[in-house]
Amino acid sequence: MICYTFYLNTVILDSSLSILLIFAFSSLNAYFIIIAGWASNSKYAFLGSLRAAAQIISYEISLGLVLMPIFLLTGSSNLTAIVLNQEAIFNIVPSFYCALLFSIIILAETNRVPFDLPEAESELVSGYHVEYSSIGFTLFSLAEYSNILLMSSLFILLFMGGWLPLPFFKFIPAGWFWFGIKLLFILFIFVWIRATLPRYRYDQLMKLGWLYLFPLSLTFLLASIFSSVVFL
Repeated sequence: MICYTFYLNTVILDSSLSILLIFAFSSLNAYFIIIAGWASNSKYAFLGSLRAAAQIISYEISLGLVLMPIFLLTGSSNLTAIVLNQEAIFNIVPSFYCALLFSIIILAETNRVPFDLPEAESELVSGYHVEYSSIGFTLFSLAEYSNILLMSSLFILLFMGGWLPLPFFKFIPAGWFWFGIKLLFILFIFVWIRATLPRYRYDQLMKLGWLYLFPLSLTFLLASIFSSVVFL
């Protein structure tokens, strides 16, 4: 995986396909969820795992499309190049709509409200992990919250300048400080949304993913390709 030392502002391990490697590993989540539900030997858990996997696969397609304009804007899929390209202005300003779609998609990818159908006790009997307790349930929780940290970190790297300081506070150059502040802000947004929005029904969740987010992400991609051809 890609590791950074923000204190020294250097990269320990880098790759020209770093963001693609991260999403390649994270896409395995659907397989593990199905295996977890099937291994429970429970019909409730197995049905819950199928619904959770369908949710993840549906939103991962839009997730891949919404990142393509960032690659076109930067000219690279390397996380370091994407961050350094934001020294003048963060990507969240010219690509605000892509950032908005990305934030909605990562809520669904991490099973957070209002997309927490895999954990809807009233509908799925606690979802695919209904038969797990003790350390098994703890590992599920750790994996879920680790995924939240991963997706929040990716949002910061792609749209909020990563470890770069804010424009008017460049006198505080410590990369680890700015990355930590931005990460706390994104986690606050996660908690805020959980306390604000109600849960979707499953048909509403799939409708949002396929009838709205997928066409919008494809439209933004085509618009980015057109603008890059015409203006560049």
